[in-house]
Amino acid sequence: MNSLNPNVTAADAAEKQKVWEADRDHFMHPWTDFSTFKETGSMVFTAADGVSIVDADGKRYLDGIGGLWCVNIGYGRKEIAEAVADQICAIPYFSTFGHHTTPPAAKLAAKLADLAPGDLNHVFYGCGGSVANDTAVRLIHFYFNQLGKPTKKQIISRIDGYHGSTYMAMSITGVKFDHVGFDIDQQLVHHISCPNPYRRDPKLSEEEFCRQKVDELEQKILEIGPDKVAAFFAEPILGAGGVIVPPKGYHQATLEVCRKYDVLYVSDEVVTAFGRLGHMFASQDEFGIVPDIITCAKGLTSGYLPLGATIFSDRIYEVISKPQADGAIFTHGFTYSGHPVSCAAALKNIEILEREGVCDHVKDVGTYFEQRIRELGELELVGDVRGRKFMMCLENVADKRTKALLDPRAKVGNRIADACQKRGLIVRPLAHMNILSPTLILTREHVDFIAETLRESILEVTETLREEGFLSH
Repeated sequence: MNSLNPNVTAADAAEKQKVWEADRDHFMHPWTDFSTFKETGSMVFTAADGVSIVDADGKRYLDGIGGLWCVNIGYGRKEIAEAVADQICAIPYFSTFGHHTTPPAAKLAAKLADLAPGDLNHVFYGCGGSVANDTAVRLIHFYFNQLGKPTKKQIISRIDGYHGSTYMAMSITGVKFDHVGFDIDQQLVHHISCPNPYRRDPKLSEEEFCRQKVDELEQKILEIGPDKVAAFFAEPILGAGGVIVPPKGYHQATLEVCRKYDVLYVSDEVVTAFGRLGHMFASQDEFGIVPDIITCAKGLTSGYLPLGATIFSDRIYEVISKPQADGAIFTHGFTYSGHPVSCAAALKNIEILEREGVCDHVKDVGTYFEQRIRELGELELVGDVRGRKFMMCLENVADKRTKALLDPRAKVGNRIADACQKRGLIVRPLAHMNILSPTLILTREHVDFIAETLRESILEVTETLREEGFLSH
């Protein structure tokens, strides 16, 4: 995993430097840390295959974060490249506004309707998860307008829930750190607390904690007014907020509350869909619910091309598909809604997932992955190990008994990620946590490498933190 390519030449090094400088000077990155970026710049990756990525120096790394929760079938799949090339040659693009379509857009919509639970039979395309959630809001508002309920507009989501970075999606997002310095819509969106069992009051059982969180949702609806609350947004497992798995029965109970007050339930499956938990969609198969809307992206194309989808029920479609006035049309959409090349990539990706039994593979090897990562919970620094299958998180603490966090200046998540990278493994740092969301084609040998590398890295960082006074002796 850690070898350097001896064929990297001086010309290669010069090209790398040129790319590094161009990136530093001109590419504004998502989530840039300006305290270091202008000096350190970006790590340049030039190749990838299977479960691995290769940097500009020829060093190979096992990708423990799957690109960004998304490269589900792994890198370098020629079938995807061929499907994309064939579609580009056939028809690379045409507007889907009004009454135009292309075969990939139509076929993919039918396939998603077939895979989605219940009566979620209708698909609206965008170019990613943020847009899928923005579309959900617009559909919901339009739906209640059509029903003659124009005051029913308010949105509820959770603290530490993540739903995207467009203005509306970031307003729904409850990760407070992501709001620093930016504006959000605080009139339309309301947040209830995170259903994180690890951080619950120790006096509460997990069942009592679950009831408390469900009651909080109901009380928030009553506080705002049922005639004003339109929707509840919930990831099945909160992803970028720290891989929070809500207590057993939480989703079913919150759905019941939403049904009671005619609040639409949006299941944000941008991360959890297309195999990450061993199912094409996790809402029903993993958590026992059929929501009103599912939003998805990422694993829809395994990251090969941008695409997102908002999948919604017959109940919603029957209302919004009626003209609201003479000559009026449904005026929502994007230039690239249903882009045929992206849809062709998604169709081939889903074909591969099904043909190769990736969901069954995840249930098998993902269970082993979960087991090996949970073993790290015995380490002094690791307070909690949580998640399911190929979606895991380590929460690092100063004291396992009190669950107290380390001084933020310790940058423990970054240190562990750097130590892993040195050993040929990419993991994601998130404040005091480290997140794992690898490609779904890992073997048990890959899992062992990840677990052993993490163990070595955490032990190394533990000693360094102790030497620097961040941990007691």
